[in-house]
Amino acid sequence: MAGKPTLGSVAKEAGVSIPTVSQVMRGTGRISEQTRRKVLQAAKKLHYVPDSRAAAMRSGENREIGFVINQISNPFNAEVIFGVSDLLEADGYLVSVLDARDDTQRQGRHLEAFIRNGRGGLLWLPALDTPAETFSLLRAHSIPVVTFLRRTEMGGFDHVGIRNAEATVCATRHLIERGHRHIAYLGGDIMTSVRRERIDGYTTALAAANLGPPIIWDCQDNKLAGLMAMQALRLAHPDVTGVVCNGDTVALGACLALQRDGLVPGEALSIVGFDDIQDAAVATPPLTTMAVSPYELGRRLARVLLERIREPNAPVTTSEISAELVVRSTTGSVASD
Repeated sequence: MAGKPTLGSVAKEAGVSIPTVSQVMRGTGRISEQTRRKVLQAAKKLHYVPDSRAAAMRSGENREIGFVINQISNPFNAEVIFGVSDLLEADGYLVSVLDARDDTQRQGRHLEAFIRNGRGGLLWLPALDTPAETFSLLRAHSIPVVTFLRRTEMGGFDHVGIRNAEATVCATRHLIERGHRHIAYLGGDIMTSVRRERIDGYTTALAAANLGPPIIWDCQDNKLAGLMAMQALRLAHPDVTGVVCNGDTVALGACLALQRDGLVPGEALSIVGFDDIQDAAVATPPLTTMAVSPYELGRRLARVLLERIREPNAPVTTSEISAELVVRSTTGSVASD
């Protein structure tokens, strides 16, 4: 079996020197158009791919970015990744995505792998209970880092997140203004900082309207869990007429639970999601939600990292966006007695 193509084999095929091939690959030097075409044709014929790690060592610049996230299967995360990738790839970067699944040991292995392979920057949703030494590790290697969604006091890194409590205050008030007096919070089974902030917003709105006690119903953040949790919630609390959900996937599952019982979301019971993933607008019925535009959020995350790479000594920044209530068909008014 022949060895992998190298600068030398491309130079031999093209009939030029190795330095000439190197200059063509890097787009440098005064090379004639005829020679450039000859080298590129030889490289294509031999399936030559430049070694980006060697190029990074020569130039001091690495064009590969790592993204450690939790639950890639969640449509919200998938749309964020699309936004990140589109912006960074347009700027000449390659994005590698790994799923830590909220496991600190798995996360540690991913981060160490990125460090060993010399990533030029890191986007990171820290796992729950990430130890202090993980932050120390990243600081020791001077990697440009932007944390995502879960803000931490230990990092000293740039951060992009959402004003979660503000959003769920708005979602809960929306239901209260439509006459709902028994409102539950559905979704999430781990008390992350994001979920805590969202529950705080929900309970704050209830207290301001002299409603309560709060009903907080745990479940994993996926459709099937949302469906099953909604069935259990209705059995345990038949008086609930409105539900604020931890995310759109849970909300869509909750809507399916009502439909399986022959009920119409927005009429029998009102449901508000969170995120505004693409499925929210095309669901039947369309889902009322707190929109954060995941794709655009991903692009913002990528822009913050690029700014950090270009200005490594700039002050640390925190960027948090406000969610916007998008009223569709799954919320309605409570019928008068």
